[in-house]
Amino acid sequence: MEPLALYIHWPFCLAKCPYCDFNSHVRARIPQARFRDALRAELAWEAARLGRRPLGSIFFGGGTPSLMEPETVALLLEDAFRLFDPAPDIEITLEANPTSVEAARLRAFRDAGVNRASLGVQSLEPEALRMLGREHSAEQAIAALEIARGIFPRLSFDLIYARPGQSESSWRAELRAALALAADHLSLYQLTIEPGTKFEGLHRAGQIVLPDDDLGADLYEATADEAARFGLYRYEVSNYAAPGAESRHNLAYWRYADYAGVGPGAHGRLTIDGRLRATRRHRAPEPWAERVERDGHGSTAEESLDATERAREMLLMGLRLTEGVDRAGFQARTGLTLEAALDADVLSQALEADYLLLTDARLIATPDGLLRLDSLLAALVR
Repeated sequence: MEPLALYIHWPFCLAKCPYCDFNSHVRARIPQARFRDALRAELAWEAARLGRRPLGSIFFGGGTPSLMEPETVALLLEDAFRLFDPAPDIEITLEANPTSVEAARLRAFRDAGVNRASLGVQSLEPEALRMLGREHSAEQAIAALEIARGIFPRLSFDLIYARPGQSESSWRAELRAALALAADHLSLYQLTIEPGTKFEGLHRAGQIVLPDDDLGADLYEATADEAARFGLYRYEVSNYAAPGAESRHNLAYWRYADYAGVGPGAHGRLTIDGRLRATRRHRAPEPWAERVERDGHGSTAEESLDATERAREMLLMGLRLTEGVDRAGFQARTGLTLEAALDADVLSQALEADYLLLTDARLIATPDGLLRLDSLLAALVR
């Protein structure tokens, strides 16, 4: 079987960012031992039904997984290596924020076995960091990146652009400063207003105004232009990497490979008994832990996906990649041809407008298509 990707979710943060709709929770005191034990128990339960599958990547996400005790990370990695068959070059990523407290723990995470760090920098502009509700300063971000660069073989960090009042020239300058810090991977996200966030209310009240579509497109193209100057190339809508430094874990999602999700709110796509299943854990941390303590897992839903559902998900994920969707792989995974899964009229129009490229081997979104991907997918995918 192809290698499995393993995602482990740590749901706790120091503060809730106003733009964030992830499954993250603030607690005055984090019950480290309880959640360490629950994560280990759920991982063991999942492995028992999957068997000793090859393991290609592990990703500690959140929340803020750098708030975990390094011992917890070490024990979970020890468990994963015992329960599965890890690849010799397995990629093990941990997300961290560049506060001074978290930066001081990076060496301990490396000693635990983490070989790739992903830092949530979000901006190098002090005013933008305040607006985004971040707990670190620009100086702390730069210091943390320099520390991490000396510890981890591979390093990524996130930035958010298309912020209120941001110009193309200011974004180019900020991005150049970030790229000079020499990570081999960057995730560069346009600010979006997500339902249920603090920013949604502010946006509805007119207190936050995002750049218009034309400026957003200019910023998007400027992002690729500046990244390329430093040898980083877009391989997914919002992700840039030096050749060979792409996130193997995230590629498993976008290529629609099997992945297991452990922890509160974690999702999975797993082939069990020849059928692809969608798995989901309870979102709230304490009820999830109670379920694990009672049943060995915190599942709230698990269903088999039919051919149409598999095709839709694979297209929604795969067309985000600059490599597009592999025709043979799509048919093997879904049982459908690409043409059978797409609206024929929309496909024809998209090909004519040069938003898509369809070859004997692949379906690819062109650069113009990537700019319009959300609306294109909504119309294209049945």
